[in-house]
Amino acid sequence: MRLRDQFLTAVGATALCVGLTLPAFAEVTEQDILNDANTPGDVVTYGLGPQAQRFSPLKTLNRDNIKGLVPAYSFSFGGEKQRGQESQALVKDGVLYVTGSYSRMYAIDSRTGDKLWEYNARLPEGILPCCDVVNRGAALYKDKVYFGTLDAKLVALDQKTGKVVWRKDIDDFKAGYSYTAAPIIVKGKIITGVSGGEFGVIGRVEARDAETGEVVWKRPVIEGHVGELNGKPSTMTGKVNETWPGDTWKFGGGATWLGGTYDPESNLVYFGTGNPGPWNSALRPGDNKWTASRLAINPDNGEIVWGFQTTPHDGWDFDGVNEFVPFDMQKDGKTVKAGGTADRNGFFYVLDRTNGKFISATPFVNKINWAKGIDQNGRPIYDEAFRPGDPAKSEDGKKGKSVFAVPSFLGGKNWMPVAYSPDTKLFYVPSNEWGMDIWNEPVSYKKGAAYLGAGFTIKPVFEDHIGSLKAIDPASGKTVWEYKNKAPLWAGVLTTAGNLVFTGTPEGFLKAFDAKTGEEVWKFQVGTGVVASPITWEQDGEQWVGVAAGWGGAVPLWGGEVAKSTAGINQGGSFWAFKLPKTVAAR
Repeated sequence: MRLRDQFLTAVGATALCVGLTLPAFAEVTEQDILNDANTPGDVVTYGLGPQAQRFSPLKTLNRDNIKGLVPAYSFSFGGEKQRGQESQALVKDGVLYVTGSYSRMYAIDSRTGDKLWEYNARLPEGILPCCDVVNRGAALYKDKVYFGTLDAKLVALDQKTGKVVWRKDIDDFKAGYSYTAAPIIVKGKIITGVSGGEFGVIGRVEARDAETGEVVWKRPVIEGHVGELNGKPSTMTGKVNETWPGDTWKFGGGATWLGGTYDPESNLVYFGTGNPGPWNSALRPGDNKWTASRLAINPDNGEIVWGFQTTPHDGWDFDGVNEFVPFDMQKDGKTVKAGGTADRNGFFYVLDRTNGKFISATPFVNKINWAKGIDQNGRPIYDEAFRPGDPAKSEDGKKGKSVFAVPSFLGGKNWMPVAYSPDTKLFYVPSNEWGMDIWNEPVSYKKGAAYLGAGFTIKPVFEDHIGSLKAIDPASGKTVWEYKNKAPLWAGVLTTAGNLVFTGTPEGFLKAFDAKTGEEVWKFQVGTGVVASPITWEQDGEQWVGVAAGWGGAVPLWGGEVAKSTAGINQGGSFWAFKLPKTVAAR
């Protein structure tokens, strides 16, 4: 989707110090990153730990005292650049780092909300972001903070000043590449994917030296493309034409647009891959590996260790990018080194994280019809009656048979991250109940042009709700509790040892639920839709909760009929911080 007019007022890159007393700006070590899940005094990774379980061991705040949780400050991102705010903030030694729409970065005093510095990327005209001008977060390492921009660049900034240390091109934005995810740091390398699946790009994962920004390795995810290691060609991904006919693999999609997770125990980085290009599946017979998949990659050399394809020969834009969360599962008296992922296609998968072996898949949304189920090997049992038809077989050759498929292409779950609690042994999944009319159309590849070959209209499947926050038992696949929301849910989830689950709603509420029962125990209206991921941290002996606020993302752009459920919601751009004062916590 072309958003050129939104960028005509984009300002030049600036880094501002405003005369405040600066904090210590302590360096972030490799050990800080690996221990993030166990150090509640900071949040130095996207996901509260490299596994991205989004679980905090903090328990000061609980269902009994949460009514005492009050706003400490609201920091405005300023200007007219509102749009969607999907960032998860980071906190280290009194400094909070948060990204904003239009590729902006802020460092603020985590106690007061005072701005320490601001960086605004100079965005060129003609960038091609798919699904709003969002940014989902940054990475911290040593004395630098890193984030990607909508014109497909990776930027390293000095933590203290916000000044550019280095800026590298990820790829050509004119070909449809962009970047919106939070990078991850593994063994001194910054590891990223690419966005642009609707433009026929080739998805890949790449690692750079975090100090210099120089590429260490690249791994394309589509068969037939050759990787890179230390500046030289390495191995080919798969085999040419094994599951892609003719030249279709050359524009195969598979964008790795959501970023990855890391399991230090197995030394594997996990990335999901997006839809194949084009959406019209009649133009690319075969499984189309490795689109709509989860891949485990060796972070030392970029080699694929295993792959698991959730939707072979995807015909519905069921991207497989959703985060793969490592966890230990108790089943049949044994501890299984597992990973869980809630797929766009509506099924919740559990895999062996060491080798990719299929363990289970169960539906987590209702009325799924594109597949009759999942077989013993983890492959969908397709119902071809719900695959959009081949336009070449239609009378006019311009529009194939339209079908109503569930879920919609925005997925049973989209980008918004789940949380997993080792206390309750439950995953908390922000899901949506919707379907779509979808049909195929002829299309051919052209650089920088949309490469869909499909039309669609999204519709709700229930009258009373679209959004559904579900607590899912990964061992059984059963939904333990559900919270229904009138509008779609588009925010990430946080859970804590205080038996709480936090998420936001488009209606403008940050909400907290009892992690065991799903009872709503607290809410606060921030004045605009919440589509970001909350965090919590300990500061001065008090527990704090923070979230970015600002309505936007894919729903108002692509949502069709369901976008009506969010009509009238004001846009915004701010970071809200809440705390439980010691006097309240002690009661």
